[in-house]
Amino acid sequence: MNNWTRIGITLAALGTFTPGWPGTDPVAAPAPRDVAPGVWLVPGGIPPDRQPDGNSVIFAAPAGLIVVDTGRHSWQREAILALAHAQRKEIVAIVNTHWHLDHVSGNPDLRAAYPGLRVYASDAIDGAIENFFPSSAKDSAAYLDDPQIPQETRDDIRGDLLAIRNGAALRPDEVITVSGTIALGGRPLRINLALDAATAGDVWLYDEESRVAVLGDLVTLPAPFLDTACPEGWKVALQQVADTPFELAIPGHGDPMTRAQFQLYQAAFDAFIVCAGSARPQGECASDWADSILTLLADDPAEQQRARGMAAYYVDMLRANGGRSKFCESSR
Repeated sequence: MNNWTRIGITLAALGTFTPGWPGTDPVAAPAPRDVAPGVWLVPGGIPPDRQPDGNSVIFAAPAGLIVVDTGRHSWQREAILALAHAQRKEIVAIVNTHWHLDHVSGNPDLRAAYPGLRVYASDAIDGAIENFFPSSAKDSAAYLDDPQIPQETRDDIRGDLLAIRNGAALRPDEVITVSGTIALGGRPLRINLALDAATAGDVWLYDEESRVAVLGDLVTLPAPFLDTACPEGWKVALQQVADTPFELAIPGHGDPMTRAQFQLYQAAFDAFIVCAGSARPQGECASDWADSILTLLADDPAEQQRARGMAAYYVDMLRANGGRSKFCESSR
């Protein structure tokens, strides 16, 4: 794995809520996709030499639109705003599944467009502001002048640093402290809180009307993003999802999944964590992961190679920190 690809993995949680920097090539806004009546997916992705955008999901409610996660780059929030305009509805609520900035960076711009909206999330971002953000800023700043890092990646790093300085603007208006059903804009949604999973506090949703579950980074492809993870709590959260009668699960990164596809991912995740905690060679754990989720990946050898590379990276990371991220206990 080359240096800038490794940087791309370790910076996956960072983001920006500013427009592209001068000299940055524009990226077309993703097209929203209907996934159920009154439910749309604005797919995230990883453009070449860029940091990721997480998926965004929009629910229609009697009083307006509910946006789950707002992406990282300007083109993601442009797609969300375009959908709101096309539907002639205001955005009345944002639900953030977690604080990683590729999922929350659009919050300020959406709030500026719709000042009356309310943001719902756990309070785990408070620990991130104190611990993870400063550490990431220190690590990433060193790469700004490295000519081996693509310009687009360095542009994102500059945005990341600005976002970190303004991290308090990403705090929620309403803190989710327990699981329960909340009517947002008049649409009831089951809001579930998972502690010590992908982050110290992950929020995932279940919509009984559409049978859609929105999972955030409890499910990610081509590999689980373990940068801030407590794997044992993550396994518990995946089982709670499995116990929910959803028909379609939307991950934080990757295409929507059927129940059978989610179950395949869950089994692969459990096996990967076991392998990472064993004495088996790193490469075997990474290959087993990539092979087990092959049917969930695009038919693209580069994506399959990325799955192996990321899995190998995370095996090393887990083993260096006693089977969890070094931020597992400090992200509260």
